[in-house]
Amino acid sequence: MTLLSRILGFVRDMVIARYFGADAGTDAFFVAFKVPNFLRRLFAEGTFSQALVPVLSDYRERGNPKETLAFLDRAAGTLGLVLALLTIIGIVAAPLLVLVFAPGFYQHPEQYGLSVEMLRITFPYLFFICLTAFAGGILNTWGNFAVPAFTPVFLNLALISAAFWLAPRLYEPVTALAWGVLLAGIVQLVFQAPVLRQLKLLPRPRLDFHHPGVRRMLHLVAPALFGASVSQLNLLINTLIASFLASGSVSWLYYSDRLVEFPLGIFGAAIGTVILPHLSKHHAGSDRKAFSRSLDWALRWMALIGLPAMLGLVLLAEPLVLTLFQYDRFSVYDAEMAARSLMSYSLGLMGFIGIKVLVPGFSARQDLITPARYGAYVVAANLVASVVLVFVLAPEGWAHAGLALATSLAAIFNATLLLGKLLKDQVYQPEPGWRRFLVRLLFACVVMSLVLIHAARQYPWQSWTVVERVLNLSLWIGLGFVAYLISLSLTGLRPRHVMLGEGR
Repeated sequence: MTLLSRILGFVRDMVIARYFGADAGTDAFFVAFKVPNFLRRLFAEGTFSQALVPVLSDYRERGNPKETLAFLDRAAGTLGLVLALLTIIGIVAAPLLVLVFAPGFYQHPEQYGLSVEMLRITFPYLFFICLTAFAGGILNTWGNFAVPAFTPVFLNLALISAAFWLAPRLYEPVTALAWGVLLAGIVQLVFQAPVLRQLKLLPRPRLDFHHPGVRRMLHLVAPALFGASVSQLNLLINTLIASFLASGSVSWLYYSDRLVEFPLGIFGAAIGTVILPHLSKHHAGSDRKAFSRSLDWALRWMALIGLPAMLGLVLLAEPLVLTLFQYDRFSVYDAEMAARSLMSYSLGLMGFIGIKVLVPGFSARQDLITPARYGAYVVAANLVASVVLVFVLAPEGWAHAGLALATSLAAIFNATLLLGKLLKDQVYQPEPGWRRFLVRLLFACVVMSLVLIHAARQYPWQSWTVVERVLNLSLWIGLGFVAYLISLSLTGLRPRHVMLGEGR
């Protein structure tokens, strides 16, 4: 389901790039979309994945449906009130929020005004999508991962429809995308309601800040917001600084980030989402060995998928951007700039995935203070690195890529801190066979890289037609994938080596 959503996400970005390009208008939309989307990731991913699921898992383990439903009713009501108030404040404070998220826009009154207008349209998306994430957290706890994973498809469909149908009918066409975001939030929430009703888990909102379960959840919210969303804070810093750079910088960073989000969203977020209920269950059952084994399984898959994905994105950065986005209003120059930031973001892919996999190792134990503390270190380091790298790389035309590189280094730093703490506390004890596993993996990555280097350097990607680009890109990605699998097989790696519980 996540793969389907990501593929449609590429189609969405191709449509936006083709019809709107990379200019002041698209920069304004991406900021207007980034503000509620940033808050969604803070509240939805940070709160519900890391605070709701462990508490809800405890209620489920008790086996009392009435207590569970009472908790869900009061959690939904309390959350709904907070989100409603936050939405009203956001709409009123839209001019201030644009100044905070993109202060450079204030120097361009038309762009600033357009950003404020679109932010007031997109901000209510936060209310609907956070409740959607709440519903998704319930379904994930009950083992239903398909419906929440499919839900983002509606955002992509809404934006594609807005670009094709609504944009030509508006005086300022790019504002159609903002209306598409709002519509998507409503549809996504409504889509999950019938499934919750079928499971007899549809909440009836009740306001109760004093309910024990709600208090436990709220106690976990603050550190979860920060600890699980450090990567998003770092991306926010990128947008803020990029607003002072050349026109198009925000858009270049957006498109390159979207390509990195493909493997991150499919594998990193998917593994993190699936593993959290398992870890919460093992912690509730005091099964330390099973807890550690589940983390080991997730880390092996992170390495098996994340490392070749990182190399593929770096080596095929320009062919990827040219094939997916370089049409009509998105120029060759835009593609070159986006490819530079894509290479920089890609270097941090293992760190981004690592955060998704490792944070549940803390939140399942209801320890969210540690990731939050590390997050503070990482945000500070990213801010310093961003400023330094922008100035160092600006003369070469890589200023925006310097922002992406700083974010990548911060993600690696964050993942290293999290893993080190789990090892130090012996919460995670690696299963046997890691050294041999990594040797096999590195050999396969070298073989795959040789194939992709030939593809990136030996062919005239810029002069090819759309069909030629798509066919050749698909061919070489396929050849690289086959070379990787064959190399793994020749070194003796078998499916049992990455199965849950297998250590050899």
